[in-house]
Amino acid sequence: MQTGLIHIYCGDGKGKTTTGMGLCTRAAGFGYKVLIYQFMKNNKTSERKVLEPQPNVTFLDGLELEKFSFQMNDQEKADRKAYYAKQFETVVNMVQQDSYQVLFLDEIIYTIQAGLFDEALLLDFLKHKPEGLEVILTGQGPSQALIEAADYVSDIRKIKHPYDQGIASRMGIEK
Repeated sequence: MQTGLIHIYCGDGKGKTTTGMGLCTRAAGFGYKVLIYQFMKNNKTSERKVLEPQPNVTFLDGLELEKFSFQMNDQEKADRKAYYAKQFETVVNMVQQDSYQVLFLDEIIYTIQAGLFDEALLLDFLKHKPEGLEVILTGQGPSQALIEAADYVSDIRKIKHPYDQGIASRMGIEK
């Protein structure tokens, strides 16, 4: 790959992570080396079970226990922000040292919006990323600066969702 581009899958609809994982699957199938880090999610997502065994796909582990930002107190938010900054530093080091062609930062946009990650770190990385690195970002509410930095922006809009009718997320479909 000569020029790596930046993808954003955003919006309030279901399918942002699924879309990113689909692109990772396609890239891995082609032989690209893929690195995935999932913000705000534990290490037990269903998509990991399929992709983790692939020889050219690497997941950077996160926390075993995660909760939504609105469930966190101020100290937990501060701790999580420091943790995510350290994890991001690890991701950047891995990308620079191991010549990945695809990087998926799942839910990083949500994490920024929740005040748990500094957008300036991401924007600086995108500006100075390795030339051939394809980057996938997901989450709700990207800033104008992120939209301008991206080459692809897809807004996945909710028209109807079972959650609105009280149906909880289901394993293998939403989880």
